[in-house]
Amino acid sequence: MSMSLNDRQQQLMTMLESTGEVKVAVLKETFGVTEMTIRRDLEKLELAGYVKRTFGGAILASKDATLEDRSVVMTDEKSRIGRAAAALVQENDSIFIDGGTTTLYVARHLKPGMNITVVTNALNIALELLEKRITTVVTGGMALETTSTLVGPGAAESIGRMAFNRIFLGATGVSAKHGFSNSNMYEAEIKRMAIAQAAEVNVVVDHSKFGAKELFSFAALDTVHRIVCDQEPEQSLLEACRESNVELLAARD
Repeated sequence: MSMSLNDRQQQLMTMLESTGEVKVAVLKETFGVTEMTIRRDLEKLELAGYVKRTFGGAILASKDATLEDRSVVMTDEKSRIGRAAAALVQENDSIFIDGGTTTLYVARHLKPGMNITVVTNALNIALELLEKRITTVVTGGMALETTSTLVGPGAAESIGRMAFNRIFLGATGVSAKHGFSNSNMYEAEIKRMAIAQAAEVNVVVDHSKFGAKELFSFAALDTVHRIVCDQEPEQSLLEACRESNVELLAARD
């Protein structure tokens, strides 16, 4: 870090990097200092561009400006989903994580130094994993500015040569009829390729995606093993998932 941080501030950053969010009240107890001291620490970290202060605490500053607007929406839900999804990963797994704000939280919740190999087509996720000392393979491809993802023939080709124990994909829409969909044609293609190479397919979505249909469908309900979400969908979609043998994992806590 370019700016000189004291031990407490370093520890604070480590906590933020593992959880994505901290609360002043908790930090005060943890470090045994005054609220004022913690607020000054957070102010210093914010000025350095490491964190963004929130009501009662701070979150890690997003490494990717174009994801900013989306990454602030449903932060708690996405963090819970990410934690539940990351818990499915086992030692020695080869996994694929595609780009998106929810999948970023999957990467964020993986244990540092885990003995796994993660393939990703998302530059911000690759950075996150490198900091965690996790073996990371980045696909080739053309970079999409809006999402920090690599897409196109280069990305598809490299994914086609791999086999994954499990994959974690985001989706912009989930509906009974249209299955899993995405608003970007190039990303939908990458998702389809990854599904073809995977033993277990997990889609991570918050409840606002249920019932939504985007232009590009990338998977029917029955091609996915599990949806990791923050709450169950309404009855008709819930029944469609049951019929298609899709496990719903609702991360409530």
